[in-house]
Amino acid sequence: MSQSLIGLLTPFTDPMMLVALAIGTCAGVYVGAIPGLTGTMAVSLLVSLTFSWRTNIALAAMCGVYIGAVYGGSRSAILLNIPGAPAAVADVFDGYPMALKGQAAKAIGIATTQSVVGGLFGTLALLILTPMVSKFALNFSPVDYFLLSIMGILMVGALGNGSMIKGMIAACMGILLGRVGQDYAMGIPRFTMGQRQLLAGIPSVVAMIGLYGFSEALAQVNMRDAKIVKQDVSRIVPEFKVVVKHLPLTLRCAVIGTVVGALPGAGGTIASLLAYDHARRTVKNPEVPFGEGAIEGLVAPESSNNAAVGGAFIPMLTLGVPGDAVTAIIMSALVMHGMNPGPMLMQKSGTLFYIVVMLNILGNLLLLPFGLTGIKVFAKFVEIPKGRLFPIIFMLAVVGAYVTNNMIAHIGWMMLFGLLGYILKKFGFPASPLVLGIVLGNLMETNWRNSLMSFRGFGGVINSIFTRPITLVLFLVVLWTLVKGTRPYRWCIEQIKGLFAKKK
Repeated sequence: MSQSLIGLLTPFTDPMMLVALAIGTCAGVYVGAIPGLTGTMAVSLLVSLTFSWRTNIALAAMCGVYIGAVYGGSRSAILLNIPGAPAAVADVFDGYPMALKGQAAKAIGIATTQSVVGGLFGTLALLILTPMVSKFALNFSPVDYFLLSIMGILMVGALGNGSMIKGMIAACMGILLGRVGQDYAMGIPRFTMGQRQLLAGIPSVVAMIGLYGFSEALAQVNMRDAKIVKQDVSRIVPEFKVVVKHLPLTLRCAVIGTVVGALPGAGGTIASLLAYDHARRTVKNPEVPFGEGAIEGLVAPESSNNAAVGGAFIPMLTLGVPGDAVTAIIMSALVMHGMNPGPMLMQKSGTLFYIVVMLNILGNLLLLPFGLTGIKVFAKFVEIPKGRLFPIIFMLAVVGAYVTNNMIAHIGWMMLFGLLGYILKKFGFPASPLVLGIVLGNLMETNWRNSLMSFRGFGGVINSIFTRPITLVLFLVVLWTLVKGTRPYRWCIEQIKGLFAKKK
C-alpha cells in the first residue's frame, strides 16, 4: 500500500484521532468567538497538554482547533462588531450591518458555508499544488513582502468611508503606534516614554478589541433607548442557489487565500483583506452596497481566510518555513514529537503529509455542523436591549484584553484605544485602517530592512524592481492602487467614458 493511501486512511483507522479532531474543531469555534482568545493562543496551550500524546492524536487536536478558531472569530465580529480573531477583521464591514438589520443568523450561516468551501479548496490545493506553490513562495524576496504589505495598507482607500485621505491618515497612525516598543534590530526603545511596559510594544489584539469592542460599547451608551431589532432565525442554512450564485467569487477568493497563506508570515488577516478588496472591485451590482450588509462582503473574507489555513501548511511541510504563527507552533510540536518538516519530509515521513491533508478535509467537514449549531442562541445577543448590552460588551472587552498576556496594563490600553476609536468614528475616520497599520507595520519595517541588506542599499532595491518579474508586477499593482484613488484619475476615467458615450 502506498504512503499516500496509508496517510489518507490513518484517521479512519484510529478512532481517537477522530475524537480529538472533533473536540478540537468544536472548541476552536467557541475559542475563536471569544475576543482575545485566538487560535494561536489555544494551539500553543495544546502543545504542552499533548506532549505525552501520540503524534497523530496531538496533530489532530491542533488541526481541529486551528480550523475552528479561524472561523469562530466571525461570530463575535457579526454579532458584536468585535473580531474574535485578527483574520475576522474584514467580517465586521458587512457582517455587523447585517445583524443590525435582523439578519444575524443568515450572516453566520453564510460565513459557515463559505468557510467550509474555502477550507476544502485550500486543502485541495495543499494536496495537489504543494510543489508548485511552495516553489512560487520561495521566489518571494523581502522587497516582494514589503510591497505586499504596502498593498494591504493602500486598501484603506476602499475602507475609508469614501475618503482615501481619512483612510490613509488612520493607517499612518496605526503604523506609528505599531512602532512603539523595542527596536528588534538595534535594541533601542522607541516611543516608550520611559515606560517599561511599552518595551514589548502594543499588542494588535488589544488595540483591535479596544477600537472595535470598547468603542462600540461607548457608542451603545448613546443608543440605550434604541429600538431592538428582532432577528430572523427561521432559516440558518443558506439557500443552495445563494451558494451557487456566489461560487465564482468564493473560488476566486479561495485562490487568493491559498496563495497568500503559502507566503510565510502573511496569514489569514492579509488574505481576508485582499479578498474583501477584490470583491469590492469586481462585484459591480451587489444587492446591498458594501459596508451596509452586502453578502459578498462576507463571502470574500470567509472563503479566503479559511483557504489560507491549507495554504499555510504548504511551506511548513515542504520547506520547514511556517506560513503563520499557528503553523509555527504546530511545526515546533512536530519537532518535539520527532518529526522534521521540510524538504526531506516526503522521503522520510511521507505519510505525515497525507495525514495532515485528511485531517484538514475532515476538520472542514466537521466545521459545518459545529458552525451551524448554537446560532439561534448566539443571535439573541443582538436582541439584548442596548442598555444591558453595554456591560456585556465591556466585560468581554476587559477579559479579552487581559487574557492576551495576563497584564492589567493591557486593560488600560484597550480603553484608550476604545476612546480613540469612538473619537475617530465621530469625525468620520475608519478604525479598520488603523488596525491594519498596526498589524502590517511590523511586516513592512522588517522586510524593508531585510531588502536594504539583501540588495545592498536603496539603489539595489530600486534596481530589483525592474529586474525581477514578481517584484515588477507587485510594484505596478501598488502604483495602480495608489493612483486609482486620486481625483485626477477619476476625472480622466470620466472624460474617457464621456468620449465613448458621444461616439455611440
